[in-house]
Amino acid sequence: MLKNHIKIAWRSLKKHPFFTFLNIFGLAIGMAGCLLISMYIYDELSFDGMFPDGNRIHRINIDNTNGGETNKYASVAAPLGHTLMQDYPQIEMVTRFRDMSSILLRKTEAKQNIKENHIIGVDSTFFDMFGLTLLKGNPETALKAPKTLILTQTAAQKHFGSDRVLGQTLLLDNKDVYTVTGVIDDLPENSFLRNHTIFISMTSFPDAESPSWANWNYSTFIKLHSEASIQSLNAPLKNIYETYMIPWIQTFDPSMTLKKFRESRKASGNNMVWSTTPLTDIHLYSSNRKGELSPNNDIENIYILSAIGLFLIILASVNFVNLSTAQALKRVKEIGIRKTLGSKKIGLIKQFLTEAVTISFLSLVMALAITAIALPFFNELSGKGISLPLNSPLFWGLLLVSAILLGLFSGSYPAFFLSKFAPIITLKGGSKSGTGNSRVRNYLVIFQFAISVSLIIGTLVVFQQLQFIQSKDLGFKKDQVLIIDDVDASGDKIQSLKQEVEKVGHVKSVSLSSFLPTPSARNGITFFPEAGSGIKHDGYIFEKWRVDHDYMNTLGMKIIVGRNFDRQLPTDSSSIILNESAVAMLGLQNEDALGARLSHDFKRPDKENMEYLTVIGVVENFHFESLRNNINAMSLSLGRNSNKMLIKLNHGDFKNTIAQIKQIWNTMAPHQPFQYYFMDDSFNDTYKAEQQLGSIFVVFTFLSILIACLGLFGLAVFNAEKRTKEIGIRKVLGANVGQITYKLIIDFLKLVGVAILVSLPIGWFAMNKWLEDFSYRIEIEWWVFAIASLLAIVIALLTVGLQSVKAAIVNPTKSLRTE
Repeated sequence: MLKNHIKIAWRSLKKHPFFTFLNIFGLAIGMAGCLLISMYIYDELSFDGMFPDGNRIHRINIDNTNGGETNKYASVAAPLGHTLMQDYPQIEMVTRFRDMSSILLRKTEAKQNIKENHIIGVDSTFFDMFGLTLLKGNPETALKAPKTLILTQTAAQKHFGSDRVLGQTLLLDNKDVYTVTGVIDDLPENSFLRNHTIFISMTSFPDAESPSWANWNYSTFIKLHSEASIQSLNAPLKNIYETYMIPWIQTFDPSMTLKKFRESRKASGNNMVWSTTPLTDIHLYSSNRKGELSPNNDIENIYILSAIGLFLIILASVNFVNLSTAQALKRVKEIGIRKTLGSKKIGLIKQFLTEAVTISFLSLVMALAITAIALPFFNELSGKGISLPLNSPLFWGLLLVSAILLGLFSGSYPAFFLSKFAPIITLKGGSKSGTGNSRVRNYLVIFQFAISVSLIIGTLVVFQQLQFIQSKDLGFKKDQVLIIDDVDASGDKIQSLKQEVEKVGHVKSVSLSSFLPTPSARNGITFFPEAGSGIKHDGYIFEKWRVDHDYMNTLGMKIIVGRNFDRQLPTDSSSIILNESAVAMLGLQNEDALGARLSHDFKRPDKENMEYLTVIGVVENFHFESLRNNINAMSLSLGRNSNKMLIKLNHGDFKNTIAQIKQIWNTMAPHQPFQYYFMDDSFNDTYKAEQQLGSIFVVFTFLSILIACLGLFGLAVFNAEKRTKEIGIRKVLGANVGQITYKLIIDFLKLVGVAILVSLPIGWFAMNKWLEDFSYRIEIEWWVFAIASLLAIVIALLTVGLQSVKAAIVNPTKSLRTE
């Protein structure tokens, strides 16, 4: 019986090749788009799922509220993890990571350094906690001793040309010799450690055993015993301040009491809250924390893409329903004959469902071909390395089941609709359900275009926000600023290097600093106001950047009160410049901040022999984090932490200027790699996720419009065929081509108009929700909706207009010949 149904289905599909192609192509586009998005989402949801016992591993976070602003950190103080483990038996083990960013290294016998951007310090419990196996070396001892490290296979091949590297040595930053004690497999691309290739023993860092609770440089993971619950740590985490931090503060301020501490925190509104994030939630639920070990995504982006994928497959199914029911009137006589010859309703339903499933399978074949062709482009767009899992039985099983379910779902309404026709009516060529059938098709067209217009609105808003980010006044000038990394590798020649670069043509200004106004892992420092200053007697946490005299001029920052650092004033070595947010945190007006004295040596301000920094100026707020965040409190002071050179260039031949700078570099730092980039490129990387989302929006909006247009075009063809006799009569009675075209088009435009009205509030609500993640954002203006509406109307006109004109110019004698 099934074989017979398939034969009849194939014969029926070949009988109507145009509509069969529209159905197959429309479903294939929807399937391919949904498949691409599904593979992307699966990859995102699978992050860190490869680690054994991953459900028992959690990271400790801290939310610090200071001066009314809350900063969220993914790293905590060095002693926290091991202190908790000692006091709470539900914790099985602790592993800390310390991100070292980039380092210059080389084999000890080599002369030329190589820059590594992803080196990290780690505790020796690393292997046990994450279930990692050493390919070479002993996991019990590999990371125990100071000045030891392990390499991934890629890093071993890169630096030694082999994975037989045990006992080999590397020189880091031209000063410390480290011994290779192990080799591990490259970590998966969907792990939080995917970028890291060199792991240094935590015992190499003296401050790893520091009792200080004020330095938050350590990403700390805890693994619970199998019977323990993370909820059992809620109370200990809530009381960290009182249990551990106050005793530490009392070591340098014996006058501190619990009561005094609580009163001080309450008066200032400052607070710290510790929490945990499950390992498998880090990638999608921790995108707004500072100090992440790798860039994260946001679960909201997954929701958006899930909705787009669902919409695509629904749009394709709606197309199928629309075109199938539109074709119904052509098959009423076939149905009548079948029923007269004894076919039952259930038999007809099975036949039509078989046709639908057959179309679904043919669409699946085309969808796989489209996906294979589009996958490289999609990977480039999304920054992924996804491939079709053609060797996976589960993949093929899911595809087959999905194709069957999609065919049954899409074919259900047409099957039940066609099978209910009465034999007498169908043999006369009529259908009582014509009006209801038309109404359903109208609703489905409205649904399709409402989704398409909503996606157009979303695309416009995403790109408008990105344009806003690109054009917003950041409080500094990022254009034409060249950054050279690792200039401290030149040693005592660093000032000479700066002076030589200043002499190069088209170089306007040069500065040395390790701090750039771009998002990076920076921690705050606690500042204490001088006693009797009138400022609240409490610690204030804000960032301290060490810069030189030329920093603000090089970046075009604006001093609004006071002055910049002056080379003629030696006292400026103990001076500080605050931004407006820091002044506001202190509860002062900008003018009143001048002369204020702040200390940050972790002593209370009523102690003697304090070392103070005097405020000499207030710099206008500038953005140094993502525009998703408010501008936090920060300070600038003179210092020697200078591993970057900032070079402001005038307009001119950049290529020649960079070549001259490289020549100077090779002379003064001959064994160091010359690596540079422009600040605006670094800034753009901050919004890579939004740029990728915008590009994905464009692609899948186009696909949704294409699917909707295929359906609309098919309906226009059907409508023109159905009204052939009417068109002929109108032309005989004197109607011109324009009048007939208008008559054929106007009904479709009415449906598009209703779809626009439905889509506008949906688009407005959804995109306002997305914009809530940005502290600095656009307001959605009326023209966004106007452009989206106009595009929908133009697309509809182009889709149905050509077919309508074609029908309108047919000679009426041909239209009426069969009558």
